Amino acid sequence: MEQAARPGDGRPSRLRRLVRPSVRRLRLCSGLVLFAYVLTHLLCHALGNISLDALETGLVVKVALWRTLPALVLLYGALAIHLVLGLYAFYERRFYRVRPAETAQLLLGLAVPVLLLSHVVGTRLAWSLEGLDRGYPQVLYATWVAAPGQGMMQAVGLVVAWLHGCFGLAFWLRLKRGFPRVAPWLLAGSVLVPTLALLGIVQGGRSVAALAADPAWRAQELGANHFGLPAQSERLGQIRRGLFSAYMAALALVVLARGARTFAEARGGFVRIGYPDGRTVRVPRGSSVLEASRRGRIPHASVCGGRGRCSTCRIRVVDPERRRHLPEPEQAERLVLERIGASPGIRLACQLRPTADLTVAPLFTPQTRTTTGPDSERAATGEERFVVVLFADLRGSTRFAEEHLPYDTVFVIGRFLGAVGRAVREAGGSVNQHLGDGLMAIFGLDRDPKHAARDALKAVDGIARHVEQLNRMLSADLGERLRYGIGLHAGMAIVGELGDETESRFTVLGDTVNVAARLEGLTGPMRQVAIVSEAVYEAAGLAPGTLQELTLTGRAQPLRARLIGADVPAALQDG
Repeated sequence: MEQAARPGDGRPSRLRRLVRPSVRRLRLCSGLVLFAYVLTHLLCHALGNISLDALETGLVVKVALWRTLPALVLLYGALAIHLVLGLYAFYERRFYRVRPAETAQLLLGLAVPVLLLSHVVGTRLAWSLEGLDRGYPQVLYATWVAAPGQGMMQAVGLVVAWLHGCFGLAFWLRLKRGFPRVAPWLLAGSVLVPTLALLGIVQGGRSVAALAADPAWRAQELGANHFGLPAQSERLGQIRRGLFSAYMAALALVVLARGARTFAEARGGFVRIGYPDGRTVRVPRGSSVLEASRRGRIPHASVCGGRGRCSTCRIRVVDPERRRHLPEPEQAERLVLERIGASPGIRLACQLRPTADLTVAPLFTPQTRTTTGPDSERAATGEERFVVVLFADLRGSTRFAEEHLPYDTVFVIGRFLGAVGRAVREAGGSVNQHLGDGLMAIFGLDRDPKHAARDALKAVDGIARHVEQLNRMLSADLGERLRYGIGLHAGMAIVGELGDETESRFTVLGDTVNVAARLEGLTGPMRQVAIVSEAVYEAAGLAPGTLQELTLTGRAQPLRARLIGADVPAALQDG
């Protein structure tokens, strides 16, 4: 049992364990609200490609959506929360060789208030504090005709805010099951929306510049009811300067706090993180194991970027004695470890912050390769996606080898693997590995989860047909029937290139693979042809029929699966 946290020993308090997941959820929810506002803002700008009247019509709709009292409370609340949490993220993040996309998202987020402050004060606060109604004619005149420099800054600010939101959405959605299918559409939208918005601003600005030559139009649209009296402009200017100073002071405080933290950590001592290859990294106490790997430039997989949303950075604590003195897993880490059925000693490198020297073994460590280019890191670390994994194995092959000539044994095993491989490929899967007298197949590399699961179930029936044909052909020579076992499971797994610097191969790793292999291993003792987990039927949207709870080694929770006997191969297609 892990020891309880004691004051001053560096272990996370109960309050911190409760707060950190809530902070992530608040950051996500507030970011989604702000992204929705920026999206409607840009879509409204895009109407300028039609006409200035279309811009004004779009503004009426946007005002109806965002100027109601609940919407204002939601918007301003999300803005305040996201700003504070962004500063906190800047304080919390240690820049130990972080990925460029993560750094870009953080820096873009910090730049947004500076770039858009004048626009917010000149529109939102001018309306809510001074009652000045500034629509597209007034804003475009001010930013396109009177002060083009301000207009350029606002355009850059909108693009920066959009990019910051797109990075955040990508980090959140890329671990979702259907993200690979919608990613091209999201990328197209992320490019088209700001492009159309900027073109709409250009068209609207040109229209306003032409209208501004008419004195009657200027008298109607540029009056004091829109731009305000000198005293009102001065008050808004003071607010703008005050908000800018407050934000810069907050940034300065965060920088000072980071410096104070670094000084305190240096005084608090360092810990050494050891790795299987003999390398040791010295980091301040309080740093995570993933930060140690990045600081020491040790390749370490982390699909979610160290946010505790996946298990690819997980490690095994080598010294059993050290495990009892480690900080307890916080809620985010505990949920991930429970989901993967982690055994004792397995922790997430991005969440574990050791207080003493430690030796760890990364389980999904990417190897250094000669591959260069933007896709090299992705190929090395892999990506997490939904797959269906099938293991098939020939029963009694050891006894068969003892009773037959070696070449006969190789011939029969080769024919068996050929029959299984044909069935897999006919169903839409791919054979990934040959394992002696068995193989591993993958479904879902280029299909959605529903079709991948149904293809895998069809493969089970196809294997039965092909092996039966093989048995009829070989029965006269062998004098016995070939028997086999199949294990089938579905879930998230790491898909990518794994190997060393000279040779690598495409494969899958993770708990889904382990479970499928264990299910196949149970087919022999349980005298079944196939064992198919409930997860496969759920993904396929089919009725599984009678299920049985199975206890698998290394898993705390039982697994529900359907047992397929020799007499019911076609029953897989129920529903």
